[in-house]
Amino acid sequence: MTKEKIVKASPKYIQHFLKGFPLLNKENVTTSIENVQDGGILKLVDTHDRFIAKGYFGLQNKGIGWLLSWKEHEEIDKEFIYKKIQAAINQRLHFYYNEDTTAFRVFNGEGDGFGGVTIDYFDGYYLIQWYSKGAYSFHEEVMESLRELTEYKGIYQKKRFAQEGKYVDEDDFVEGTRPSFPLLVKENGVQFAIYLNDGAMVGVFLDQREVRKRIRDSYSEGKRVLNTFSYTGAFSVCAALGGASLTTSVDLANRSLSKTIEQFSINGIDYEAQDIIVEDVFKYFKYAVKKQLSFDVVILDPPSFARSKKHTFSAAKDYKDLLKEAIAITEKNGTIVASTNCSTFNMKKFKGFIDTAFKETNGKYKILEEYSLPEDFKTLSQYKQSDYLKVAFIRKL
Repeated sequence: MTKEKIVKASPKYIQHFLKGFPLLNKENVTTSIENVQDGGILKLVDTHDRFIAKGYFGLQNKGIGWLLSWKEHEEIDKEFIYKKIQAAINQRLHFYYNEDTTAFRVFNGEGDGFGGVTIDYFDGYYLIQWYSKGAYSFHEEVMESLRELTEYKGIYQKKRFAQEGKYVDEDDFVEGTRPSFPLLVKENGVQFAIYLNDGAMVGVFLDQREVRKRIRDSYSEGKRVLNTFSYTGAFSVCAALGGASLTTSVDLANRSLSKTIEQFSINGIDYEAQDIIVEDVFKYFKYAVKKQLSFDVVILDPPSFARSKKHTFSAAKDYKDLLKEAIAITEKNGTIVASTNCSTFNMKKFKGFIDTAFKETNGKYKILEEYSLPEDFKTLSQYKQSDYLKVAFIRKL
């Protein structure tokens, strides 16, 4: 049995921890954590040294570790991890039998009982993402559990813990057979090209599956659709398949052009009939106003934080102004799909940004529907930040 480091909870956070709050950070503990190895077991106690929970030490941008068990004599070992992954897979069995969707999340960190690790499934291939060296210290236990619980073609991993702020880029293949890339997966019948061997991002964000389907099925027919911060054009593909008269995809990254062309092509869509623009989105908004361009549907899904030569964008500070830019080029009775994955504010505050943006542009609006994370992205009610995705379909009146 590994020696456990005793950590004292800050008095004002004790009730949160007792109710199942899983994240340890420098504000909610009073013990300074020094000389603890990555993955070292931490035993959290109250001011009277009474047991609260146990977890592991792992520095990541969110904190210093995760609590995993509220049972004092439960070991954090292979059996513990096996049971967590087994339970997660069992809850998602219906995804495995869905021929129209072959990409989904199998294990969602703290939502499935082990913060710092996620596992995604891509048509027989598993991708494990480690968010700290502490989480990675359990890689053998996770790998063994996957070997015993699943049949797979291959396993890839991404070490998302920073070295001087950069993704640790190396060959991410772990075992099994390597696919030929792109690996084609399906999502509600739409095909996407996936690259498990090419940096931190694989080609599509799985958490937007329901939003993409909704855009395809209910918001695209005969519409001119603008997709900003378009990445590989997944929203544009769904809009085109839903009968959009024209899609315009705008992203600053040079590679977005070839990636978007590829996504259109594998779905049998003539990419030359669509507009794919490599440009700073903020510059494009100004161009659209100048040329009096307008759209029936505008999709806003910016990163939480982005920097270009002329702009620094922070969702928490700048989303309202981004919305104002979108409102200016959205047709009357058109739809803005406003989305953010920023976990530092909730849906109520997000709706406040929407309200202020319309008030400041003397406009009226109606929120038609809202989305948060899909069911495979399991979250914890005790840890609100885990439910980070906020999407609102807004009608401009």
